[in-house]
Amino acid sequence: MSEDTAVAEFSAETKEMGDKIAELTLKQAKELSDYLKEAHGIEPAAGGGAVMVAAGPADAGAAEEEKTEFDVVLTGFGDKKLNVVKVVKNLTGASLMEAKKMVEGVPATLKEGVAKEEADKIKAEIEEAGGSVELK
Repeated sequence: MSEDTAVAEFSAETKEMGDKIAELTLKQAKELSDYLKEAHGIEPAAGGGAVMVAAGPADAGAAEEEKTEFDVVLTGFGDKKLNVVKVVKNLTGASLMEAKKMVEGVPATLKEGVAKEEADKIKAEIEEAGGSVELK
């Protein structure tokens, strides 16, 4: 850097407000974002919320890293077991008998380490068939 670079000066009020924002927990940052949008019509630019949160100090218990891979676990089949068996068979590529055993042996892990989008899709299919699913 050259010696000619300008050093920005900030008022005490701006520094205080900036420090408060930087110390927000993830929940507080989301609440602030929602308030600004609802009360003042202000929306963050693309990625703005993530930038605000990322700029804050690391808080050991306040914010966990966002999970990117999920295990899809069948937790029940309701009163439409046959429908759930068919969906499980199609999703896992298992034989009809293997799918039936998985369904009857709940909880059963159907897929491991899948992306959030795929996990949500699988969950929706199972629930539509009458079963219940947990994403872990």
